[in-house]
Amino acid sequence: MNARVLFLAAAILLPLAADGGDRHLFILSGQSNMAGLDPKRSFLPELEKLLPDAEIRHVKFAKGGMPIRRWVSDFDEILLAMHGEQLKERGFTGFNDPAPFYDEVVKLAREAIAEKKPDTITFLWMQGERDANAGLHTVYDVALRNLIAKLRKDLDAPEMNVVIGRLSDHSAKPSWSGVRQAQVKVAAEDPRGAWVDTDDTNNKVKDGKPHNDLHYTREGYDLFGRRLARQAVRLIEGKEPAANGRP
Repeated sequence: MNARVLFLAAAILLPLAADGGDRHLFILSGQSNMAGLDPKRSFLPELEKLLPDAEIRHVKFAKGGMPIRRWVSDFDEILLAMHGEQLKERGFTGFNDPAPFYDEVVKLAREAIAEKKPDTITFLWMQGERDANAGLHTVYDVALRNLIAKLRKDLDAPEMNVVIGRLSDHSAKPSWSGVRQAQVKVAAEDPRGAWVDTDDTNNKVKDGKPHNDLHYTREGYDLFGRRLARQAVRLIEGKEPAANGRP
C-alpha cells in the first residue's frame, strides 16, 4: 500500500479537517505567475465557497524572475552533488546566492500561526520558469523536495499539504519539459501533494496568431486560483486530488 493510499485510509477514520469552525492557513509563494495571482479575485472566494464554516487565512510572498535557489539554501550542494565533475571542469563551483525568500516565507507563516494556530497548513507553489530557461531542470526535483521538507520541519507541520502549479505550455524546450515533469512527480509522490495544470491559462494572440504566453490572461489567473483552492480543499478533506490537475 503506497503512502497516498495510507493517508486516504487514515482520513476516513478521523474527523474531516474541513468541519465547521476549523482554521486553515494557506501559504502562497513562487515567482511571477504567483505574483500575478490576486487571491481576492478567485482563490479566496473559492475557498470560502468550499469551506463555508471555516476560518481561512493566507500569506503570500512572490518575486518575479527568481530561481528556486533563492528559496533553497542548499541548492549549490544539490547541484554539485549531482553534476560536480562536469561543473568543476568548467571552473564552476556554485552560484553562492543567498536564499532570503525562504526566510520571508517562514516569517510570514510563523506570524500567522502565532496569532491563531491553524488546524491545517497548505503550501501553494508556482515557480520554475527561471530554472527551466537556465537549463537547471535536472536538479529541480531534489531542490523542490528539500524546500517542502524544510518548511514542514521549520513550521513544525509534518502534515502540511502541498499544491504545485505546473509550468504552462509556453515552451517546448527539453529543460522546460523537465521542470514540468519534476513538478508533477514531486506532487504525485507526496502523500499530501497535488498539482495544478496551467496549460489553458496563457492562451493569447501575438501578431495575429495564437500564442502560449509566459504569463496568464486575467481569466487564466482566476482559473488558476480556483484550481489551487480546489486541490487544496481535496487534500484537507482527505480526498484524492484531481489527477489531471484540473479539478
